[in-house]
Amino acid sequence: MLKQSLQYKLLQKLSPQQIQLMKLIQLPTQAFEERLKQEIEENPALDTGKDDSDSIDDDLSNEYDDAGTEKIEAEDINIDDYLSDDEIPSYKTQANNYSADDEEKNVPYASGTSFHQSLKNQLSTYTFNDEELSIAEFLVGSIDDSGYIRRDIIDLVDDLAFTENVFTTEEKVISILKKVVHTLDPIGVGARDLKECLIIQLKRKESNKIRSLAIEILETAFDHFVKKHYKKLQEKFNISEEELKEVNQEISKLNPKPGSSYAGNNKIAEQIVPDFSIKLVDGELDLVLNSRNAPELHISREYNNMLKGYQEATVKSKSQKDAVFFIKQKLDSAKWFIDAIKQRQQTLLVTMNTIMHYQYEYFLTGDERKLKPMILKDIADKINMDVSTVSRVANSKYVSTPYGTKLIKEFFSESMKNDQGEDVSTKEIKKILETVIFEEDKKKPLTDEKLAAILKEKGYPIARRTVAKYREQLDLPVARLRKEI
Repeated sequence: MLKQSLQYKLLQKLSPQQIQLMKLIQLPTQAFEERLKQEIEENPALDTGKDDSDSIDDDLSNEYDDAGTEKIEAEDINIDDYLSDDEIPSYKTQANNYSADDEEKNVPYASGTSFHQSLKNQLSTYTFNDEELSIAEFLVGSIDDSGYIRRDIIDLVDDLAFTENVFTTEEKVISILKKVVHTLDPIGVGARDLKECLIIQLKRKESNKIRSLAIEILETAFDHFVKKHYKKLQEKFNISEEELKEVNQEISKLNPKPGSSYAGNNKIAEQIVPDFSIKLVDGELDLVLNSRNAPELHISREYNNMLKGYQEATVKSKSQKDAVFFIKQKLDSAKWFIDAIKQRQQTLLVTMNTIMHYQYEYFLTGDERKLKPMILKDIADKINMDVSTVSRVANSKYVSTPYGTKLIKEFFSESMKNDQGEDVSTKEIKKILETVIFEEDKKKPLTDEKLAAILKEKGYPIARRTVAKYREQLDLPVARLRKEI
């Protein structure tokens, strides 16, 4: 049997404009600039800079269906809604919280010979046949930015056969690796692991007793050395504590990542452009939005003139009507984009201003121990916005402070109770833990149990496993690996 029923559903959908705004909010400054350039290229109705000769009315009508199912005739478009000769242009999003002498906007780019190109240039000083040259160049091309060859030799042999049509053996590849690649600069490049990298560097230095002993220790007792089992090393090699200390100092001078030390590395360091700047002015905090987040936009003068030409024409051809329909769509799109930028600026400023006042003591002093416990909901409740909006601002934005450039999300932390029942930030506890470890006797480093006891004495009763978790988050090794001779 056929049945007919009526079902009610309550759905919440974001409009294209809301989606556009959310995407703009989460973009950091440099990505936002790229997005702005892309929109200007795709929408000829948008223009940048000052243009006070012509203007467009604020209230662009939205008379066409977003989905494009209903076609709007050119006669239905009220041109006067898009033209106004009486008003000063309002399509500008220039923020007034920055001066004309803002910092240089240009981003420097690295130039010169790349790391891999430098290695290939060095190969020209060797005498090869065609097969050996292909193998050597392939090995150099397989070196990562740290200077290592991470892949197994058998895999490189297979790739040489498939990609270079060079059929060779593991022995041949290893021979060229050791006789050629391992002699290139920077020293240690082409190693397959840390052990080989350190040994290569030691062998390239002038030989002496300590360096020979260091090579022997690395070759035969590398695990003991890495795990700092100093007593076992003294017994195994029958050496004094002073000799082992000299070996340790000699190895510590070596470079564990020879590729990263190359000044001409083609990997350009990412430049962080702060989205905000907080300065101390006469003992008060001053928040400024980066001017690169506040571009001046207006409707293109050419589009304004095209609309005027259509309005004044006595005979309107079909091509003119089609052009006006196209212009109308571009103008509406431009309005949405400009409005989204305005809302983006407002959201960024309101959110960051609230964060600044919430962590006022920290921004005044720079002391991380004064960071208050703060979660996304705390800020969202104060500015009456959704937690997801605050998250978009915090996750990808940076702020320049008198104490360095910080990622905004670093100011957020959970709270814990101290021995007096007060809420303290986990950031504060981590800072104290880091200080305690830094000041410890490295010959007898503190275990996690002892660290927990010290924190308890300072008024922070936390468990040993919590200390271990915070220590790992601070990228600090266990006590045994912090030990020094």
